[in-house]
Amino acid sequence: MPNSRSVCWTLVAVALVATAAACSDDDVEPDGAPSQSSASKSTPVSMDASAGDVDGFVSIGGRDLYVRCTGTGSPTLMLEGGDEDTSDSYSFAEADLAEVTRTCVYDRANLGRSDPDPGPRGLAELVADFDGVLKSANIPGPYVLVGTSGGGYISAGYAVKHPRQVAGIVFVEVPAPFRNPPAPIVADTRWDSPVNIEKRDYLQVEKDAWAARTRIGGIPVTVMSNKYSADEIAAAEYPSERQGMRTNVSDQRGWLVLSPSAKQVVVHTGHAIEESDPHVVLDAILDVVAAARS
Repeated sequence: MPNSRSVCWTLVAVALVATAAACSDDDVEPDGAPSQSSASKSTPVSMDASAGDVDGFVSIGGRDLYVRCTGTGSPTLMLEGGDEDTSDSYSFAEADLAEVTRTCVYDRANLGRSDPDPGPRGLAELVADFDGVLKSANIPGPYVLVGTSGGGYISAGYAVKHPRQVAGIVFVEVPAPFRNPPAPIVADTRWDSPVNIEKRDYLQVEKDAWAARTRIGGIPVTVMSNKYSADEIAAAEYPSERQGMRTNVSDQRGWLVLSPSAKQVVVHTGHAIEESDPHVVLDAILDVVAAARS
């Protein structure tokens, strides 16, 4: 994953064009389909995660969303992928985490095996789908929420709305809202942009999740933040992007308001911590699970 959000969105647009030119619907597997699952919409599966593993689909507002839970124990880990990431984005940690406690992933609408949603998708819609997955699959709480990059806004939105259900949070490089975004980024991240796969109102979701921050209790919260190097900052395309990279660590301290027990862990990996150093992410998640149990 690129070092900054604007570069990521640019590469996504290029990839979409290349895919459309090279492939047709009848000879390509769905992009990002979870490789760990053999479920299809015709697969009869139990949708009760409290009774055992889950691998199948739940219906949310007339749409089928894919969900997978493995392992046993409490609290339940709910892993939320970054922008346009499917449930496979946590393949680096899912098996190890499931050895410790119940671990669940899902595909948001318009991604992986889940059904499309025409949008617009704001924070309310994203949080409602997340809550719907928990209820429809009977995934028992309390929950330790793990949000990577843009997925962290959904985790934060759920935590603020349902604080009694949340036992801990791990933010994996979840930036403060993009200040003064350049016109090309504004255009590409509009919910109705042809390159916006999720149909998400990206910039507004960031603002809404940030504005809703409030203390939710004395739960363990870890904020993993990348300190960009001078070379990384210099390579960024837009002045406002470079400014955000300079203040990334200090800006992300804004998440600490969620809990008096919150702490920040500063890394030097680039934006995609889980790709550069998956073990540090795995360790941070396990530390929060242990703290939530104590």
